[in-house]
Amino acid sequence: MAKPLFPEVTVNGQVIAQEDIAQEAQNHTAPAGKPGWAWQAGARALVIRHLILEEARTMGLSPAPGEVAPGKFETEDEAMVRQVLEIRVEPDDVTEDAIKRAFDTRGDQFRAPSLYEAAHILLAVRPDDQSSQMEAKLRASEILKLALENPKRFDTLARENSDCSSKDNGGVLGQLSSGDTVPEFDAALATIKQGAVHPELVETQFGFHIIRLDARAEGAPLPYDSVKTTISDAMERAAWAQAAQRFTAELVNTAEITGVRFSAPAEKAPAA
Repeated sequence: MAKPLFPEVTVNGQVIAQEDIAQEAQNHTAPAGKPGWAWQAGARALVIRHLILEEARTMGLSPAPGEVAPGKFETEDEAMVRQVLEIRVEPDDVTEDAIKRAFDTRGDQFRAPSLYEAAHILLAVRPDDQSSQMEAKLRASEILKLALENPKRFDTLARENSDCSSKDNGGVLGQLSSGDTVPEFDAALATIKQGAVHPELVETQFGFHIIRLDARAEGAPLPYDSVKTTISDAMERAAWAQAAQRFTAELVNTAEITGVRFSAPAEKAPAA
């Protein structure tokens, strides 16, 4: 019989099935060529889940599964995990002073949407066609080189090459606001020097873009009262996550675990 690729994992004497770990590992990302990272993360998640369920049984809990979506209910285990976390995780209070300090420190991050005037040349591709992707990228690279060498040719290059309907207007897209375009395009708009052509191709789900930024108007900082709730919600989520980490660390530190390593503090508790 072939030797298992990964060591046996046990929690307080109970074995966590390798098949379960392999399935859970699919929910965790890992660097290319390092499948062991995802396996370790999956094993840790199942160990923590096992310990929380042990805690639920020790506490004598038997909650009724809740409805998580129309017609879809929690499993019994999910309901127990949720109730344990509701009872045992005690996040620190988020005070008005803390919210105000966060705003004073990071207030510049909270701005109204920026406005842009931009133009682009799109070389469209189908995501499932690798050969057309390579061909489009090579063609787009050649067009980008021409646009960078002579930005005044951008209008002509767009009319002759773009796969977007904006080509009839020289690639001009009109006024855009932050969030109007896909994330990759939006991020590029925020970094291009006004009046310049982006020095690199921007790849999105639609294909390869050559982008020129004609004008930018940065969004004005937002007042405290308009972002207070946003900051408070983010701080409450962070406080809950920190409290959950403390709780799961306590469970891990008092358990007998073999076959998997835990860093300190222990990994976050599973979402309820």
